[in-house]
Amino acid sequence: MRALISVYYKEGIEKLLEVLSRKGYELISTGGTASYIKALGYRVRLVEELTGFPEILGGRVKTLHPALHGGILFRDWVEKDKQELQKLHIEPIDLVVVNLYPFEEKLREDLTEQELMEFVDIGGPTLIRASAKNFYRVAVVVDPSDYHWVAQRIEEGGLSLEERKLLAVKAFSLTAYYDALISGALSRIFEIDQPQKYSALPLKLSCPLRYGENPHQKGWLFENPLEELGLARSKPLQGKEMSFNNYLDGDSALRLVSEFSEPACVIVKHNNPCGVALAGDLLQAFERAYQSDPESAFGGIVAFNDRVDKELAEKLRELFLEVVVAPEFSEEALEVLSKKKNLRLLQALGFSLSFDIKKVSGGYLLQEEDGLDYERLRVVSRREPSEEELKDLLFAWKVCKHVKSNAIVIAKGKRTVGIGSGNVSRVDSLRCAISKAQRFGFDLKGSVMASEAFLPFRDSVDIAYQAGISAIIQPGGSIRDGEVIEGVDQYGMSMIFTGTRHFRH
Repeated sequence: MRALISVYYKEGIEKLLEVLSRKGYELISTGGTASYIKALGYRVRLVEELTGFPEILGGRVKTLHPALHGGILFRDWVEKDKQELQKLHIEPIDLVVVNLYPFEEKLREDLTEQELMEFVDIGGPTLIRASAKNFYRVAVVVDPSDYHWVAQRIEEGGLSLEERKLLAVKAFSLTAYYDALISGALSRIFEIDQPQKYSALPLKLSCPLRYGENPHQKGWLFENPLEELGLARSKPLQGKEMSFNNYLDGDSALRLVSEFSEPACVIVKHNNPCGVALAGDLLQAFERAYQSDPESAFGGIVAFNDRVDKELAEKLRELFLEVVVAPEFSEEALEVLSKKKNLRLLQALGFSLSFDIKKVSGGYLLQEEDGLDYERLRVVSRREPSEEELKDLLFAWKVCKHVKSNAIVIAKGKRTVGIGSGNVSRVDSLRCAISKAQRFGFDLKGSVMASEAFLPFRDSVDIAYQAGISAIIQPGGSIRDGEVIEGVDQYGMSMIFTGTRHFRH
């Protein structure tokens, strides 16, 4: 029995080497791994002794040879294979233990393009794929966490076919991930924005979740190593294990609060913002956001765009919240919030723009992230918005981008006072937003309204005016834009067209 071992990560391999040596395996290895094995006191045969060919090009070529791959791909149930190996004096290889150059880790270092390319592994993936292809006879181990149990199974008599199949799937998954990582990284480095005809995403399992959106669904969290920011990369500071829905809601809150540079608070419930506010400090922003809709805020997800201090933490402790997301928490704040053992605290440093992906049956939809285009704003009404109205309009427009369609946001004083989301009729969303604002005692006189898509009829203008709304921001583009603008002018209101739609489904 022979084992080929060529690993970059050597920690934990001692147990496997000990068992292989005791079971009479001949150990074959390359350069640094061979030196490591020798230092542990085991006999090892260098690859070049089998191939009769030295490593060349600074180690770039060392395992790409028929003497190795013939021994791996040999099928002991095919008579011709047996004859060829005997004729060429090639001996079978039964176990391959390989892991790959650390391309992922080197991405985070300040390397030149040429330096980075030296960490693109060629021989490793080839050995892995060859071994995985021939799982009927060969066992391939690519994950250091498998060293111990594989050693135990070899000691007990050998790996079963089902175990070799499992290892083969893990092996192909690794090489697919590795190639997807390299492709994605190079697309970024070479500034190639268009997805390729044949594409793969590098996804690494972060952790299994207790369940998915509902208890009968399984759920997992995966990370994309090409995105260094975002909720999947956040640091849990305390609290219960994050759920599938916590991650969804937390991401929505983080994305919205990241729209603002001044102190901001966002409260999200069921993947929709229910309260958003700006203020001179985070405590005021939270109080204003919470008062926007205290009913929906119960058990909500709260996100801030600055450091949470002790005073704010004292306020948060009074309420039932699921998650608090912020870029930083003071030591005093952490001490205060530690008294709420189940409250989840996440330290998240914003997010990086990538692609938005949605699953449909039989495939996926992929699109660019939704951005804002302020250069296309234009006033279409006779009356220009006042300075305060303009601030509120831009605030409401940013919030509206993050509300499920059909979306209406009513704002006043740089905070939301009414949000209507997810209705199949835009007028219904408007009525919901007005009703919610009135239920919580807000005076809508002088408030503004944002609609994420155009107003198809002037009925929304009529309803908004009757409620006291004085200015509207919307994309425009309806065949009845003229009627809508006429209604706005009739009431002395102001209207801005953005030229940009923000559907969110």
